[in-house]
Amino acid sequence: MATVLPLSRPTPPDDLAARWRAYRAEHPKVRIRDAARSLGVSEGELVATGVGSTATRLEARNWGDVILSLPALGPVMALTRNDSAVHERHGAYGEVSVNGAMGLVLGEDIDLRLFLNRWRFGFAVREATDHGERRSLQFFDGAGQAVHKVYATEKTSMAAFDGLVRDFTAPQQDKTLPVEAAAPAATDRPDGAIDVEGLREAWRKLEDTHDFFGLLRKFKVGRTQALRLAGSEFAEPLTPAAARATLELAAQREVPIMVFVGNPGCIQIHTGKVSKLKAVGPWFNVLDPEFNLHLREDKVDSAWIVHKPTRDGAVTSVELFDAAGETIALLFGKRKPGQPEKAEWRELVASLRQSSAQSSKAV
Repeated sequence: MATVLPLSRPTPPDDLAARWRAYRAEHPKVRIRDAARSLGVSEGELVATGVGSTATRLEARNWGDVILSLPALGPVMALTRNDSAVHERHGAYGEVSVNGAMGLVLGEDIDLRLFLNRWRFGFAVREATDHGERRSLQFFDGAGQAVHKVYATEKTSMAAFDGLVRDFTAPQQDKTLPVEAAAPAATDRPDGAIDVEGLREAWRKLEDTHDFFGLLRKFKVGRTQALRLAGSEFAEPLTPAAARATLELAAQREVPIMVFVGNPGCIQIHTGKVSKLKAVGPWFNVLDPEFNLHLREDKVDSAWIVHKPTRDGAVTSVELFDAAGETIALLFGKRKPGQPEKAEWRELVASLRQSSAQSSKAV
């Protein structure tokens, strides 16, 4: 097998296109994100090599304008991912709102939190598959990393899809993507620099789960660092096996859950039951008709039970992180603001706590 060497930058798009074709010929089943990593470029740069054939560059003064146009498409499949998890949800974009760089999509099917200041590039893409042509809208950040994708299905209004592409087609169809270097991961301050007692006291006074992000910023503390320092009143460590165990227990007990997967540009949420579970290699999958989750179990370095006070009572989550402390996924019991957490979810979490403790003792 040929050794693939990273490309030096900038790379002429025709040269990259040739290397991409050669790589696909040698690895016909490769996913574009993995191919980009092997070729030493970003996924967005590989998509851009298809401009004029398989891709059309899109342009908008505010990418929120594109999001506001999505409800007209009807049923689609929305995809958001990070390096360790892929979240796919079928349905329609329902209630959409945009306020500057912040966007919301609310609905029973597709539920998104959008951070549009991270969105830089957009494409309409045509891909040949074993089942025919697949069409999508794909959005990338300044480093060329995918933030969100929208796939047409057999139920999508293709007239609306084509109209959206016409409305937002960029006047310049350039194959070169001026990507920036990805921002380095944030480094935690030393534990001794953290006001731990102040952190705990402020944590006790939380009134909404969304306030947790502000709490971390206020005390300049990393998320996993905060969980580790806060103590068992607020966070309890689990073994990494809790990732699969949570989904298995939810399926067995038919407990509706909320599954959050995101990246710096988008968080996507599924709310409901999970049923069909299947392990394939390193991936543990939910393969339900309207919701698919693909989780790299080998990337789960730590898992935590996290307790957050709210006006509606304590809210409990199971949180999964990779070795760098980046969030892979957050799992909650199904609930809405104004409703207390359901006992069936708390019982499920108690089972996780017990099984994790037993596993730790066995080791």
